[in-house]
Amino acid sequence: MTTIRRCWLTALGFTLVTAACGSSEGTGGGARTTPIQRAPTPENEFTPVELEQTIDNLVAEINKNSTESMQMTILLKTLSAFFAPIATGANRAMGELGVTGNVVGHPDSTAEQQVKMDLQNEQIEKAVADGAEGIGISPFGDANAAALDAAIAEGVHVVTLDSDVAKSRRSIYVGTLNRSAGTTAGRTLLDMLPPAPGTVIIHGNTDESWADGMDRTQGAREVFEDAGYEVLVGQVIWSEEDEPEDVEWMKTRIETADPPVVGLIGLFNLAHRCATAAGAAGQPDLPVVAFDFDPKTVDYMREGRIKATHIQRQYYEGYLVPYILYGIKTIGLEATREILAPQLVEGSLFNLGLDVVPGDKVDAYNAFLDSIGANE
Repeated sequence: MTTIRRCWLTALGFTLVTAACGSSEGTGGGARTTPIQRAPTPENEFTPVELEQTIDNLVAEINKNSTESMQMTILLKTLSAFFAPIATGANRAMGELGVTGNVVGHPDSTAEQQVKMDLQNEQIEKAVADGAEGIGISPFGDANAAALDAAIAEGVHVVTLDSDVAKSRRSIYVGTLNRSAGTTAGRTLLDMLPPAPGTVIIHGNTDESWADGMDRTQGAREVFEDAGYEVLVGQVIWSEEDEPEDVEWMKTRIETADPPVVGLIGLFNLAHRCATAAGAAGQPDLPVVAFDFDPKTVDYMREGRIKATHIQRQYYEGYLVPYILYGIKTIGLEATREILAPQLVEGSLFNLGLDVVPGDKVDAYNAFLDSIGANE
């Protein structure tokens, strides 16, 4: 029986993470003599059956080979809020695999991005120096490319999650494919709209330097334009103190748009501001759909103000990456890709898909997240 112990890692001057440190029965450098066994996943209407089957297929193929020891590191932007379920999934998978490793995140989610990027590059270098054979990383973009390629040149397998560094030599990306995610969310709102003409407000991204945000926004935009609607895109303002400015922009458009606004869609975790703006404009019944499961979004869903939201399966992001890294080491990259093929796009992009949660399913979805320990 694999045992899991919890320990604290202090690295580069920061107390960073609760680590999953695997220990296994058997001999020979920590190699385990028993097959890998996954913890049972509770059955639920939100359980991603096809995704679960792909993971089972990967485990079955790995178990045909002798089980090897492995050291890996999972580097996240932070361990709180959105990334907490990712850390939960990664820790669980590493325990099931019996690997040695750490799940590392910056302790201060409010730190400047450049500070967090620099630290993450140092963490990559430290992981390599400490003997990591695999790195899973939620990167900050191209700023991490050189450090990742240096790790790969040392023989370290690299898998990205949540965000990608396509310019690097990473093996596989695991997460949401943003253009298709935007398309899915757009179609959810489209089904609630009256026939065109009308105007749809997208609380999205117009900053071309953020490719993922642009892709998600464009995916949604195309849905509405193809259906004959006018589209107004507002740039999400991330700081809490600037929320009034964000809301005011949408409120003004609701009050003045011609043709009139018929619906709003928020594509990131601050999507609840769409419902706030509709209420401020005196039109609280305008259909609004959202992204993510922010507590304010949940409150509006319970009130019927947000009709649906779209969840990015963060738990599975974290859970899959250690298994993929272990698969690459034990059965090889091409064999691993072959097993992942049902969800693999363009040979290296693993599409986790989305959970579409209607407003009347909040409690059911919360129960599902609780059952896998994935609530933020």
